[in-house]
Amino acid sequence: MSKTLVKRAYRYRFYPTERQQLELLRTFGCVRLVYNMALQARAEAWDQHRRRINYHDTSALLSGWKRTDELAFLNDVSSVPLQQTLRHLQTAFTGFWAKRARYPRFKSRKRGKASAEYTRSAFRWRDGRLWLAKLDDPLDIHWSRPLPDNATPSTVTVSRDAAGRWHVSLRVETSVEHLPPGVDAVGIDAGLTALITLSTGEKIANPRHERRDRQRLARAQRVLCRKQKGSNNREMARKAVARVHARITDRRTDFLHKLSTRLVRENQTIVLEDLNVRGMIRNHNLARAISDAAWSKLRSMLEYKADWYGRTVIVVDRWFPSSKTCEQCGHRLDDLPLETRAWTCPGCGYTHDRDVNAARNVLAARRAVAACGDGVRPIRR
Repeated sequence: MSKTLVKRAYRYRFYPTERQQLELLRTFGCVRLVYNMALQARAEAWDQHRRRINYHDTSALLSGWKRTDELAFLNDVSSVPLQQTLRHLQTAFTGFWAKRARYPRFKSRKRGKASAEYTRSAFRWRDGRLWLAKLDDPLDIHWSRPLPDNATPSTVTVSRDAAGRWHVSLRVETSVEHLPPGVDAVGIDAGLTALITLSTGEKIANPRHERRDRQRLARAQRVLCRKQKGSNNREMARKAVARVHARITDRRTDFLHKLSTRLVRENQTIVLEDLNVRGMIRNHNLARAISDAAWSKLRSMLEYKADWYGRTVIVVDRWFPSSKTCEQCGHRLDDLPLETRAWTCPGCGYTHDRDVNAARNVLAARRAVAACGDGVRPIRR
């Protein structure tokens, strides 16, 4: 059976000592500062001289910053994370120029998580123990799962999330064995009442993780609003809110991992629609529920796991009228309101469940997409 050589990241919790925590927080601050200064330099070069600055130019600027008295403290931390953040900035601009991402934003101390990336020259790996540059003691890592046999990390990313949890991500190169080839294919229709509906008729219920913890989240946010800005009590309340958000995110991610793994293992071909999630969340009545469903994250998991295990994911054009087309005779309705969950075809008299019918039409469209590409549009009247 064939194998695929892939790069995988294994993330673990770790518990730094007080000295390690101070050193890592200092590194995070320097990484954030260098990123923001490089971004400012690139923006000014374009605004004033219409000149693009690349990674090598910002690297030269970093060397100059280190020689100044005001920024001499940049020499106190490992130089590798500072260089890596410049590479990340270059990647962000490359995505922006290719119109795959928005313009890079400045990093904020109060927004999101802080992280630093170390390459092989800045860490030491020996007998399952990890030492980072500028740290004398190894990290106290909680090994929730083992690394692949004989795997050596190529990069290490240390991060601290908004809830104050410390994580280390080890990127290794390992081989993944393909699953036995099969003939089963399944169409998927995404929804809110049922997270996904399969062409087999099975419906996977939407766990609605955010709704289950909504009262707890609202209570924690009300406590936060009553705290004085800049006080220690407000910081404690902020972490309490962040812990609720982290709980929701972890449960959602765990559910999507289990669901995507099951679909990839059971089916050789998976067919789904190219949903415009960014446009759909502009509907303020459904934005919260759509964000909680995390359809884009599920699609991403299906695609990379299918690539690992020798499966195929086919994406049907977003304008394909899967819900309004009868999967028995092909009759297409002019309009089908969202609140209509079942309808009877005027052509053949067959009664459809809206979601099951859409999933079966998506599955039927896979042949056209496989033959002609995902740009195939439905026939317009």
